[in-house]
Amino acid sequence: METQNGRTVAQNKKAYHDYFVLEEYEAGIELFGTEVKSIRQGRVNLKDSWCSIKDGEIFANGMHISPYEQGNIFNRDPLRVKKLLMHKREINHLYGTVKQDGLSLIPLSIYFVKGRAKLKIGLCKGKKLYDKRAVAAKKDAQRDIERNLAARNQ
Repeated sequence: METQNGRTVAQNKKAYHDYFVLEEYEAGIELFGTEVKSIRQGRVNLKDSWCSIKDGEIFANGMHISPYEQGNIFNRDPLRVKKLLMHKREINHLYGTVKQDGLSLIPLSIYFVKGRAKLKIGLCKGKKLYDKRAVAAKKDAQRDIERNLAARNQ
């Protein structure tokens, strides 16, 4: 999996199913050495993670990074809260938007750019059940159209 920026390690596909992604932001992650090695092996799960803003800083909660197998006492708690690195004005903008509009900050993917781990954060609005059904119906219709075109061209 390649992105235009670097090598994608993990994606949060559930986020695209449960939320409308309105905007995307890139943030660095404050990690320890064994966590970086574990992420490079692809042992990270973003499925139930979310971001919170407290005291002008942004944090990733619920992001599970499995302990590094060759690690020792330096392995960290897999579910510890990780600080994200963004510009202060970006954090303040996100804080205002989240508080005012009732949106959520959800990690979408984790990837490496020039050897540094980056987290793509989405400013998201929750989908209702009927929204999910409409998206599924649209995908099915598109799949049927492509199948019919392929059959007709053969």
